[in-house]
Amino acid sequence: MSQGQQTINISDLDISQLSEVRKQLEEELNHLTNSFAQLKQAQAKFKNCIENVNDIKPSSKDKTILVPLTNSLYIPGKLSDPEHVIVDVGTGYYVKKTRKEALKHYNNKVDYIKTNADSLEDTIAKKRENMNIITNILQKKIATETQGGPTAGAQAKGVAKRS
Repeated sequence: MSQGQQTINISDLDISQLSEVRKQLEEELNHLTNSFAQLKQAQAKFKNCIENVNDIKPSSKDKTILVPLTNSLYIPGKLSDPEHVIVDVGTGYYVKKTRKEALKHYNNKVDYIKTNADSLEDTIAKKRENMNIITNILQKKIATETQGGPTAGAQAKGVAKRS
C-alpha cells in the first residue's frame, strides 16, 4: 500500500457512501468494458490484415484490387509487386515490407493486444466481484434500515421525541 492510503472496511460505510463507491465502480467498469471492446476491434482489424496479406499470391501481379483511401472509400488499383505490401505502422506512417515481414508485424500486434486484453479482462472480473460485494452489502443495509427491527424502531422514536 502506498504512503497516504488507508484501508477502510466497506461494511463500516453508510448507505450514501456505499452508493457513491458503487457509482464510481460502475463508471470504472463501463470505461474498462469500452476499452476492452476497442481492443477486440483492433485485434479483429489486425487479423483481417493478416488474411489480406495471406490472400496475395505471386500470381496476383497486375490483378485489379480495391485500394482503401479511408475506412469507407476505396479506389481500383493494380497490384504491381505481390511480394511487397505497404503497412500502416501508426500515426500516419507507412512502411514497405515483404509479405513475410508484414505477417510478422501483424501477428505481433495481435499477440500484444491479446496480452493487454487478457490483463484487462482480469481487471474487469475483479471490479465486477468488488461491485457484487458492495451491492450485497448495500442491499443488506437498505433492508436492515427499511425493516428496522424493534430496537431500530424504538431508537428512531426516541430520536424523534428528543428533537
